[in-house]
Amino acid sequence: MTATAGPRSDRGSAALELVVLAPVIMFLVGLVIAAGRTSVAQGSVDAAARDAARQASLAFSAPAARQAAVSSARAALRADGLRCRPEITVDVAGFSVPVGQPAAVSATVSCTVRLSDLLVPGVPGSRTLRATFTSPLDPYRAR
Repeated sequence: MTATAGPRSDRGSAALELVVLAPVIMFLVGLVIAAGRTSVAQGSVDAAARDAARQASLAFSAPAARQAAVSSARAALRADGLRCRPEITVDVAGFSVPVGQPAAVSATVSCTVRLSDLLVPGVPGSRTLRATFTSPLDPYRAR
């Protein structure tokens, strides 16, 4: 004689629940990782654009500003461990403004972050992140 709690036994239901819930849990973990990776990468791109604009504003000429901004942005992204080929554009129109008038330079950094290695359905294979920052030029410094 076997003792059961009711008309049917619940034996094996835990394994069945695990089989049903494991893919859902893995999907949610993948989404959290994708969101975290994107958030950290956006912070790195923001910081790179800020550094690039700041370095460009310290330069004495437009060509030197471009060079300083590009090298600064690449170094910032490399230091943060972000592996991408950044597109860096620097607007140095402020260097043509006469001395004594307010002027600024701006830097835009774009970086494509890979998400394809996460293998999460519905998540795109990559995401392009972009940030722009503007830094003022000293109005009384020779340009």
